[in-house]
Amino acid sequence: MRFSRLLRDGALSGAAAGLVAALVMWLHTEPVIRRALAIEDARMTSAHHHDDEIVSRTAQVFFGAATAALAGVLFGLVFAVVFARTRHRLPGLGDHARSLWLAAFGYGVFVLLPALAIPSNPPAVGDPSTVTRRTLVYVLALLVGLLLVGVVSALDARLRSRGTDGPVRVSAVVTATVALGALALWLLPGTPDRIPSDVPAALVWDFRVASLMQLGAMWLVLGLAFGLLVTRDAADVPDRDRQAART
Repeated sequence: MRFSRLLRDGALSGAAAGLVAALVMWLHTEPVIRRALAIEDARMTSAHHHDDEIVSRTAQVFFGAATAALAGVLFGLVFAVVFARTRHRLPGLGDHARSLWLAAFGYGVFVLLPALAIPSNPPAVGDPSTVTRRTLVYVLALLVGLLLVGVVSALDARLRSRGTDGPVRVSAVVTATVALGALALWLLPGTPDRIPSDVPAALVWDFRVASLMQLGAMWLVLGLAFGLLVTRDAADVPDRDRQAART
């Protein structure tokens, strides 16, 4: 399959993933954010301090959705490049399964592990002075996640080269993933922020779940759509070859 077709499939699937993520943000994440913003407004009112809103919240959501769609296209292109480079190493019997596995790895490394190490918080939670430390912890979690994937992939390749049976190899890889993930979470520093007393615990929980749902929907659609497009293009190649041979 031509690399240009992979890039096209990545752009299309990324756009679809970005739009779905924007839809989930509008339906699930945005209501929680508005609840958090109401708490911030109450704080400003009690402190007799009020800033005029330069851009309305509706406009912010609209531009956020447009940015998510555009970022999805760029993300899909990166996904296609990584798929092309790692296709022969990904588990699965077909390209559709390999695409889903790559999306699962991406969700685990870029979303789930950082979310467990340093959970996301709604607007009413967080100290601006801790932004740098939170960013460093997040980047460190990403690096640890990538290292974990590399170690597990090397273990799987090693067991495969030694002729280890499929169920035994899968069990060993899953056990190693869980053990190394737990060790990484134990070693990684936690979030420096504390939940203020005026922020309900249910609000924080709802925001974190909504964030995971939003990003989970993006990765799921990306893996599904890219796998379907790649599989369809691969099936079209023999037909084009036969038609070219006839002419």
